[in-house]
Amino acid sequence: MFEATSIVFYLQFALWIILLVLKAFALGDAVMRPADAFPAVDKQTKPLWLILTGLALLIHLIPQFWSPISLLNIAGTIAAAVYVVGVRPAVREIGGSRGGRGGGPSGGW
Repeated sequence: MFEATSIVFYLQFALWIILLVLKAFALGDAVMRPADAFPAVDKQTKPLWLILTGLALLIHLIPQFWSPISLLNIAGTIAAAVYVVGVRPAVREIGGSRGGRGGGPSGGW
């Protein structure tokens, strides 16, 4: 039988992994987008989003802030979520991806 503390540990660990993936995805996507696409859709600059998502990921990986519900982790999660939900779709809409999936009018391979 599992103890309540081990269940809480596994839930926190699962949340930690999910948030790690979110923050890594946000940073990776921000790196791939061209810098001129951000102001074109009335969003903040690319360097600002790189700093925000990079710091969010870095803080997430620091052992002192391991808890996914620490204050700095929550702030980083909010920054990454704002990028993924608000900035990324707007930047993608104007063709802000490099080497996109489709190669031309007939699509990809």
